[in-house]
Amino acid sequence: MSRILVDADACPVKDEVYRVAYRRGVAVKVVSNARLRVPDHALVERVVVSDAFDAADDWIAETAGPGDVVVTGDILLAERCLTAGAQVIGHHGKPFTAGSIGSAVAMRAIMADLRVGGDVIGGATPFGKADRSRFLQALDEALVQAARG
Repeated sequence: MSRILVDADACPVKDEVYRVAYRRGVAVKVVSNARLRVPDHALVERVVVSDAFDAADDWIAETAGPGDVVVTGDILLAERCLTAGAQVIGHHGKPFTAGSIGSAVAMRAIMADLRVGGDVIGGATPFGKADRSRFLQALDEALVQAARG
């Protein structure tokens, strides 16, 4: 049975995850370092981990496997979950895949080096309606694939 694992700290699409999960009857685990408000629903479980660095990421990576869909904006967590056999979707609706994760990790490293060097490189693009729509479609597609095995 498929389930959705959400890297909930700073996740802008939790409500969208809940809507899709309710419609499809898929369990959701909302993982965070602090207690977050989640709907009181049989399909939704809050998982609060310690406040140690990367504790939520570690829990998700150790739990994720084939049939799971992970929702995260963290590229390194996405890589770990793909290695474990899970499908991974970013907040903007772009799936991370075995074919795309290597370049995403490399770009992340380059950007980190530029920031350390003092370069001003801007931030993430604003999150908009098109991103929500793209995310909903990507999550639906990932759950269909997960159900097929």
